Amino acid sequence: MRKTVKAVIEPDGTVRFLEPIYLKQARNALVTILDEPVDESEEILALVSEEALSDWAREEEEEAWSHLQQEP
Repeated sequence: MRKTVKAVIEPDGTVRFLEPIYLKQARNALVTILDEPVDESEEILALVSEEALSDWAREEEEEAWSHLQQEP
């Protein structure tokens, strides 16, 4: 599975994804640091969306939608 997601890396090295990420197991990742400032409006929208979508992080939801997930 290859997927690109937007994230913000804080000065202390903390990585904060701008969309919910759901994985069945640990995965390796590559991080590319872009030379552009953080869009704060996008960051706020992501935080609000994360709370609204938190119900989808349940195991029952993963099972219900698992047939749509493609694994190599």
